[in-house]
Amino acid sequence: MTTHRLRPFALVLVLPLLATACGKDKPEDRGIVKPVPSQTASQSAPESGMGTPQPAGHLAFQLPSAWKQEPPENNMRLSQASISGPGGEAQFAVFYFGPGQGGGVEANIQRWLGQVQVAPGAKPVRDTFQVGDLTVHTVQANGTLTPSPMSMQGGSQAPQEGSMLLGAVVEGPGGPWFFKLTGPEQTVEPQTDAFLQMVKNLKLESGGTA
Repeated sequence: MTTHRLRPFALVLVLPLLATACGKDKPEDRGIVKPVPSQTASQSAPESGMGTPQPAGHLAFQLPSAWKQEPPENNMRLSQASISGPGGEAQFAVFYFGPGQGGGVEANIQRWLGQVQVAPGAKPVRDTFQVGDLTVHTVQANGTLTPSPMSMQGGSQAPQEGSMLLGAVVEGPGGPWFFKLTGPEQTVEPQTDAFLQMVKNLKLESGGTA
């Protein structure tokens, strides 16, 4: 299992920092997302006048060992991985936009559900639970996936039948963070327990431990 420690930072600095870190990593360090200096809401948020700057939290988690970590495709992603399976490849990403940024829990879950035309007779499955000081909201939906503009389906915008979405919005000091796994149902379904185990073992550091 690869341990990730994620801390808020200026998004425009992500790629240079990762490029520098990768050049210095030892072989045994490859795949580790290293923490970077804390970022306050006033530095990372748009000029909306919303919120009071607060020190950012530091979230740590472990990817399931069968998931293949990849370099993030863009500066909105803190982490990214692909998962191979019988239905084809699935994609996982963690998104972070700054303390208090990225929208509310319900807005994000409804947006995700809007990307899935649920199969007849099926209903999305939702849950909310505490992990220490973190509140985790999960959602699962099966059906036809219509990729969003931030598509995790290799750039294809064609509807994908027989798909599955697993998502989690994580609230806590320095958050929220957004975990999203999408892909063929035959590949994603067997990863449900691993996904839930990952978010149930999140840790909040530098301001508390979950």
